[in-house]
Amino acid sequence: MQRLITFFTCLFFLTVPVMSAKAQPVSNEPAPNGEATTNGAASELSAPKQELPALVEELKGKSTTKKIETIRAIAATKSMRAGPILEAYLNGKLFKKKTDGTIVIIQKDGQGLLLSDPYSGKSLGTSPKNKYKKIRVNNRLRGVIRSVLGSLQLRHPDRLKRLTAAAAMFKSHNPKSIPFLRSALKAETDEDVKKRMREALAAAQLSGTNAQAQMLAIKVLENRGDKPALTLLQSATRQGASAEVKERAETAVRRIEKTLAYWEIGQTIFYGLSLGSVLLLAAIGLDITFGVMGVINMAHGEMIMIGAYTTFVVQEVIRTTAPALFDISLLIALPLAFMIAGSIGVAMERGIIRFLYGRPLETLLATWGISLVLQQAVRSIFGPTNQEVGNPSWMSGSFELGQLVITNNRLWIMLFALAVLFALMAVLKYTSFGLRMRAVTQNRSMAGSMGIRTGWVDALTFGLGSGVAGIAGVALSQIDNVSPNLGQAYIVDSFMVVVFGGVGNLWGTLVGAVTLGVFNKFLEPAVGAVLGKILVLVLIILFIQKRPRGLFAQKGRTVEQ
Repeated sequence: MQRLITFFTCLFFLTVPVMSAKAQPVSNEPAPNGEATTNGAASELSAPKQELPALVEELKGKSTTKKIETIRAIAATKSMRAGPILEAYLNGKLFKKKTDGTIVIIQKDGQGLLLSDPYSGKSLGTSPKNKYKKIRVNNRLRGVIRSVLGSLQLRHPDRLKRLTAAAAMFKSHNPKSIPFLRSALKAETDEDVKKRMREALAAAQLSGTNAQAQMLAIKVLENRGDKPALTLLQSATRQGASAEVKERAETAVRRIEKTLAYWEIGQTIFYGLSLGSVLLLAAIGLDITFGVMGVINMAHGEMIMIGAYTTFVVQEVIRTTAPALFDISLLIALPLAFMIAGSIGVAMERGIIRFLYGRPLETLLATWGISLVLQQAVRSIFGPTNQEVGNPSWMSGSFELGQLVITNNRLWIMLFALAVLFALMAVLKYTSFGLRMRAVTQNRSMAGSMGIRTGWVDALTFGLGSGVAGIAGVALSQIDNVSPNLGQAYIVDSFMVVVFGGVGNLWGTLVGAVTLGVFNKFLEPAVGAVLGKILVLVLIILFIQKRPRGLFAQKGRTVEQ
């Protein structure tokens, strides 16, 4: 027992790695009904409308204030070309001819320029670069243009663009957008879009000074109940609002903070389960080899690394020969990683480890040396830097479940880890090889007396554990850096999971991985990642003092010895 504790302590210290929304300037002078009547908004709604070409000509002027009025007036024309013109101006694609000042939209094309008419969108051919001059736009104008474009997009036929526009208006929470939002809400028929528009309207009203509108806005934002809404309400408690508005905002803030605290716990549990699934994948193969043969395989992490590099090679070949197959690259890499890592495992057992049974220190040093050899071999072939491994489309992105953010790649890895665990359990329970392996685990001498070739069971078991580590590397390549040091990040944690759960017991490995994963995620915010790992190690040492064989101890004569 003392040796085991000393081993884990030394191993740990040798290998552990040294580890709101910005609001735009707004005017706070709303009308009694909560709509802004500042200079810009009032001029949009009440000033006589000019023709679009005349307004665009005014963009050639030098006064930023005048240009802001012009931008808003262009939006107020409700012309179909207003949006493309303002978008071209925002992106620096609005030019004027040096000779006569004719305004065009320009796309760069090699040595020349592709011209188009801003009012019709028709192509005007090409021209050399030196004949046109860009109409300058500064950051202040860009902010105004983005806000105006958002208001124009509120009536776009595409539902997704209307949702995006509503989200942009919510983020800007500019009282000047209130008239646009009210108008768009009257015409909107999609309930989801209307909900987002109401929230954007509430955000804009909260930034004004009309107390009645602010009280209604607080209720809407409280119902939304997420972090952006919380940020807006917190800002309302600090602004020069009335005492009644501040009190109502503070009440809403407390309620949202309480709700978000529960969601935060749920998010931490998800992160813990995600880490637990990673530890489970890394530890399953080690549990097999350590449980059956009692071999402390310090090269286990390198089997994970080999699986990750197999994925990299498969994706590189697919990128150059058959890009259409990229989405199934992981399905191709899984059997290859299992066979390559498993073959290396069998070779290790037959060539080195079988001569060192019964000598744990020599076995540890030998496998440590093999791990260094494998790392250096990978450095020599692929280089020391990280390699790019892409996510297939079905593993990319994320989705929200309430206030939880669930990333697709981690969700798939959790499901994959469980699939590997149950597949391995089925192999051990329902196949002839699994029966022989369990017999050797429980009583090696008796199994040998019954005609089981224990040497080959050891070799195939070591190969199985290494192969499982290889397919773990395929999964880990989707969330971690693929480098020669990839396996070193998981070797200590893998041993802790196996010892804590119970050597040779897959259910114990599952419980140990999930427990350590969740516990780590709750511990890290309080004490930090490195100190958290040290505390976990200390707690496991104390635990195995009480239960030396872990949570779920194996039964059998060999195990008892």
